[in-house]
Amino acid sequence: MAAGIDRTDLIHAAQTGDPVAIAGLLAVCQADARRYAHRHCQASDVDDAVQESLLVIARKVRGLKAAAAFSSWLFTVIKRECLRLQRAMFRHDPLDEDVAERQLASRTDDALRLDLTHALESLPAHYLEVVLLRDFEELTIAEIAGRLGEPSGAIKSRLHRARTLVREYLLGGDATIAPP
Repeated sequence: MAAGIDRTDLIHAAQTGDPVAIAGLLAVCQADARRYAHRHCQASDVDDAVQESLLVIARKVRGLKAAAAFSSWLFTVIKRECLRLQRAMFRHDPLDEDVAERQLASRTDDALRLDLTHALESLPAHYLEVVLLRDFEELTIAEIAGRLGEPSGAIKSRLHRARTLVREYLLGGDATIAPP
């Protein structure tokens, strides 16, 4: 990209299908895309969301009607990708309870403690916080909600999701994060 080209000119050039302009535009907007994805995606999904969003931008920039709409379009594409990744995370087959119990019972106490530690360490901070407050400090949902300044329903939902992630990690389900 030439030093004198501004973002609007770059968008116009990319709309013509110029591969150099498209590459330059993607490079220019990548930091904004990453920052926005951090706000709307799970930490583990940020890279995927940014990559997929930039591919969509590269393929569809020709159809953009006005260069002034580029930023809002970029953010819409990223938010949509974050939502798609989030929905994909919730799609899984429930594990038979007997199989899960046998799988956990077959481990030694030390191995189970170590796996639980790794599972907790793999949680995003906002999930770990509610698990620690509820299961280790033994606070009620109302007490946690008061401490965090959030509605009880949000705390219940977050706690349920955190416990589901820990269970999946322990059972080898969707836990793709390697133990530290």
